[in-house]
Amino acid sequence: MIIGRQVGIMHKPIQDRFKISPFLPLYVIMAMQIGIGVLGFQRVVAKDAGNDAWISVLGAGLIIHVIVWVMYKICETVQGDVLTANVYVFGKIAGNALNSFFIFYYILTCAGVLGGLIEIIKVWMFPELNTFVFASVYLLLAVYIINGGLRTVAGMAFFSLVLPAYLLLVFGLAVKHADFTNLLPVFDHTLIDMIKSGYRMSLTYLGYDVLLFIYPFIKEPQKSKKWAHLGVFFTTILYTVLAILTFAYFSGGLLEKSIWPTLEMWKIVQLPFIERFEYIGIANWAIIIIPNVAISLWVASRVTKQVFHLKQRKGVIVAALLCLGILMFLNSRERINMVLDLTALLSFAVSYLFIPFLYLSVLIAKKVKKK
Repeated sequence: MIIGRQVGIMHKPIQDRFKISPFLPLYVIMAMQIGIGVLGFQRVVAKDAGNDAWISVLGAGLIIHVIVWVMYKICETVQGDVLTANVYVFGKIAGNALNSFFIFYYILTCAGVLGGLIEIIKVWMFPELNTFVFASVYLLLAVYIINGGLRTVAGMAFFSLVLPAYLLLVFGLAVKHADFTNLLPVFDHTLIDMIKSGYRMSLTYLGYDVLLFIYPFIKEPQKSKKWAHLGVFFTTILYTVLAILTFAYFSGGLLEKSIWPTLEMWKIVQLPFIERFEYIGIANWAIIIIPNVAISLWVASRVTKQVFHLKQRKGVIVAALLCLGILMFLNSRERINMVLDLTALLSFAVSYLFIPFLYLSVLIAKKVKKK
């Protein structure tokens, strides 16, 4: 890595046995984008654009493809990840100081996702659930997965999406109860309302920025571009279809009172061997969330290793303990919302402000260094 040596970052070459196949970024990106937000994003995006919000959902998803293109350009230019890019542009001291931010950012992301899952389990299934015990076991599982390397984490992302995929069929039962005239008239809201709704949806889509950290671990990264874009495309279609179905299923007034509309739609499913199908959905969502937690902890420990030269096996334990400490603070709906809102705001700033700025800075720095 020529640029890495120029700026003083001595990365050891990553052996092929530690790298993931070019198609796996599809599952990694989808696993990060499909999290707790799927269960309740409809009410949030409908606050501004009403039943036209599905258009904002689609538009926000399409914009992500531009950001993904920019991320690949950054990594290709510096021949490394975002950590290399920051040091290349800002120097070793300032660059590593900026890199340290991502440790806090991904630990907070992990805590917010896991805290949201615990809240759902408490509200819908086990009100007396011990947060410390559940979170400790869950984080221990994530640490075990991470110790197997990124290939194991990516494999878990694959299975967390494939195994619960049958849940998509359940939404077909909601179609016969839906009234698609609720979507009319189309384009009944102002452009400003649509933009506000798109902003809210962009917070739900976030998570694809993990690509900036796994890039050096991808075999033949050029071949992974189409898979990364395909992952974003599938996620966009999923959210858009789910938004359309939700707006057709719920009336406006009822949707405002539903915190988790997706779970509400599962309540119509009736099976002879189980009375409440949403319990199965929540149990499956506990599987879907595992990659969110594992990937976030992996990135945090990876940055810790690069910046502070702490072995990743030790770094992931430190990150998990810090995440557990934050979870002990999240003992109310208001505090969970506060952490989720802060994470969403930071994620938006990273994806839509910092990444374009970094790309321009890399291009300028490259020209200056050549001269």
